[in-house]
Amino acid sequence: MTDLSTAPEITPGHNLLAGKIAVVTAAAGTGIGSATARRLLSEGADVVISDWHERRLKETEEALQAEFSDRRVASVPCDVSSTEQVDALIAGAVAAFGRIDVMVNNAGLGGEVPVVDMTDEQWDKVLDITLNGTFRATRAVLKYFREAGHGGVVVNNASVLGWRAQHGQAHYAAAKAGVMALTRCSAVEAAEFGVRINAVAPSIARHAFLDKVTSADLLDRLAAGEAFGRAAEPWEVAATIAMLASDYTTYLTGEVVSISSQRA
Repeated sequence: MTDLSTAPEITPGHNLLAGKIAVVTAAAGTGIGSATARRLLSEGADVVISDWHERRLKETEEALQAEFSDRRVASVPCDVSSTEQVDALIAGAVAAFGRIDVMVNNAGLGGEVPVVDMTDEQWDKVLDITLNGTFRATRAVLKYFREAGHGGVVVNNASVLGWRAQHGQAHYAAAKAGVMALTRCSAVEAAEFGVRINAVAPSIARHAFLDKVTSADLLDRLAAGEAFGRAAEPWEVAATIAMLASDYTTYLTGEVVSISSQRA
């Protein structure tokens, strides 16, 4: 009998994205972004990664290029709170590899503070990175897709907190619920450009950076509450993103796919 409480080995790639060019935001480090870049490469794509932290970004680029020597990897620094930098990311990706087929909007910022103690600055920063940043990147890549005329795919990273309530997470939950709404509305608009837009909504995907910024007790408690009794591995989230980016989901748009053992 399969033990679902133990994370499986990473499934191999199946060339789902052969010949595609993908852009992934917030892809430096140990989280879902870098796992997504790795997964897209394993599925045959060439990948442009971005992040605001230039040293980690360059280290991630070098590590991915060494791991996938038969693929092309490039990096463009980008702070998604800046419209100019987001626009430059899209232009830089096209300059590097000639086109874009897939955009993965992974950038987001969390925190833990009750509403009664939350400052305007704390609220604004989380909303600006997590929701507004996704909007800026979606807008920029849709402008590219409209002019390019070859269609494409956008996959946004939302969260089950867009549905669930959790103490101290009002700003993050509001931002992720906004990402869900943005996904649905922009998908309707993007259809005329031949573009599909969907989102994933992970519950908890545990990695080194999350462990660094969040208490172990909280993460253990959240993981224990899942049906499998564990957190997702970042690659498990990345595999679903790759599926949504592929031709396995050609009639799917405006949907939010929960990567969780329970939705709400």
